[in-house]
Amino acid sequence: MRDNTKSGALTEVTFYILLSLYTPRHGYAVMQFIEDKTKGQLLLGAGTLYGALTSLEKKGWITPYGDLEKRKKEYCITPQGKEIAEKELARLHELVNIADTIIGGAYE
Repeated sequence: MRDNTKSGALTEVTFYILLSLYTPRHGYAVMQFIEDKTKGQLLLGAGTLYGALTSLEKKGWITPYGDLEKRKKEYCITPQGKEIAEKELARLHELVNIADTIIGGAYE
């Protein structure tokens, strides 16, 4: 994953995974959440998703949740992951505000 933690820029996939894990979910439920929220515009394969989950867990942004002996391993976002997601949301708001000022003014 090519997330730029210095500037706060996350990949779209990473941001959606973090958002999905504000409620504990197993991998397939994460895929369904992302497909639903993007109305099918973003579809993740199992390999991509599980690679991303492993990477996010190593970064400390997500953690296993609940009964670790269950067949379907669930994850949830950590406080550090929430901080990262909130910074990305602020960055995106700033981007939209700048674009709105430029594009909105161009058509008046």
